[in-house]
Amino acid sequence: MAMEVRRRVPPPHGSAPRRQQATGGEGQRVRVQAGDALPLPIRHTNLIFSALFAASLVYLMRRWREKIRSSTPLHVVSLAEIFAICGLVASLIYLLSFFGIAFVQSVVSNSDDEEDFIIDSRHGQARAPPPPAPAAPCALLGSPAAAPEKMPEEDEEIVAAVVAGKIPSYVLETRLGDCRRAAGIRREALRRITGREMDGLPLDGFDYASILGQCCELPVGFVQLPVGVAGPLLLDGRRLYVPMATTEGCLVASTNRGCKAIAESGGASSVVLKDGMTRAPAVRFPSARRAAELKAFLEDPANFDTLAMVFNRSSRFGRLQGVKCAIAGRNLYMRFSCSTGDAMGMNMVSKGVQNVLDYLQADFPDMDVISISVTKWRSTIN
Repeated sequence: MAMEVRRRVPPPHGSAPRRQQATGGEGQRVRVQAGDALPLPIRHTNLIFSALFAASLVYLMRRWREKIRSSTPLHVVSLAEIFAICGLVASLIYLLSFFGIAFVQSVVSNSDDEEDFIIDSRHGQARAPPPPAPAAPCALLGSPAAAPEKMPEEDEEIVAAVVAGKIPSYVLETRLGDCRRAAGIRREALRRITGREMDGLPLDGFDYASILGQCCELPVGFVQLPVGVAGPLLLDGRRLYVPMATTEGCLVASTNRGCKAIAESGGASSVVLKDGMTRAPAVRFPSARRAAELKAFLEDPANFDTLAMVFNRSSRFGRLQGVKCAIAGRNLYMRFSCSTGDAMGMNMVSKGVQNVLDYLQADFPDMDVISISVTKWRSTIN
């Protein structure tokens, strides 16, 4: 019988990963382990070094306790103690290195991003394993054509559990592994809970796996929107066609006439005057005087560098542009504007404003934050 040993090498770029499978018939695949080179079976070797480690440790602890009781210097060691120290160090090195190698090897062997090559002991040549079977469709995708008209019995049980609250609706995709099936079960559970039909909302014909963890949670269907095109729009010397998804009549037609008028008049040019994200927290003080003191502090140009330093440390791209304030009684409304680079920047602005509020809290401990709002704006001239 031929002995085949697999050697793992990185797969070529773009190749599909394959899982390891047992091979029968002509050859037998054997995975080379870290302890294969040892003269004894690996379980015996592990037992010997584990016993040596424990025995050496117990002996040394007892000897050192006796030395402490008898006031004997610890650095004065006998021959037996020297052997015990050597055994302790050797067993410790073996256990750490062996189990460390085994752990790394287990991680590497379980990786799906590697390819198997088989070495045939009869010929001494490496050969690639047989090509894999054609890939099956994604397990997360359900076949719309195969959707049964009547829900299977196992799905009925899941629907009943969702309605009863025993199974959270948001875990259906994870537990079932089928996004289409999860959407159907969630849709049926919603129908039973609300008593309302959703006949006008299509379910089949959409790739629910493509939105999993991306842009929509708890899907129960999808909406179709007609898409029209307006143009060409001559903007900044470029002819652009603008797709518009809408159900409003005459919207695309009127936009198209506007694009035509702009093009026939020589086109339009645009200039960005200012682009930024604003976050507007509102705070409350015990008195209007305290609110006015904070307003003066924030709008003082001498304090802007300090505020900007506190704000900018939350992100590499968010940069504070300015702060404007307005007082209404004991309430102070602040508006922080900042640049966010190419990102929308809602999170980076929120973190920066929170840093500033924490910084202000030290000098204004009586400040109470009551609300925060965010707006993305861009000022342009066409």
